[in-house]
Amino acid sequence: MKTTHLLVALLLASSPAAAQSAAEQTGVNATLGISPSTADFITKAAISDMFELDSSELATQRGSAATKAFAADMITAHRKTSEQLKALVGTGKVEGTLPIALDEEHQDELADLEKLNGREFDKEYREDQIDAHEAAVSLFERYAKGGENAALKQWAGTVLPELKHHLEMAKKLPD
Repeated sequence: MKTTHLLVALLLASSPAAAQSAAEQTGVNATLGISPSTADFITKAAISDMFELDSSELATQRGSAATKAFAADMITAHRKTSEQLKALVGTGKVEGTLPIALDEEHQDELADLEKLNGREFDKEYREDQIDAHEAAVSLFERYAKGGENAALKQWAGTVLPELKHHLEMAKKLPD
């Protein structure tokens, strides 16, 4: 508890832009229900899609039949949202920079998944999908409610129901 208070105090003492980014990275914004900055939202949404795509591609090779079916749905859905986000940024409706690679946390999760096969793979993939979709739902909810950019805010609200559906689907995967 003291660590959280110290972290919040440090974040409030830093510059506004740095505080938003650090707060989003550490999960403080999610815990407090604070909307991410546009830059943070773009980065996190793009990395979320990249992780979904990479882990689901792997799942189509190593997963059980149920896992493969879910993974195929995730690939289709997250390719679509990736293209939509790229279009928003590419047309200038949204100012920001899309990341070109996974962050270290997601690279590590993918590397761990690559070491597994069979039931162990299915179990870890399921857990990763639940975690990833819970984080995505939180991110998109917060931006849809309080985001800075109207076009991106509207898009987040449009994508949110699908992400919630993905979360429910992931929870129904056999463990």
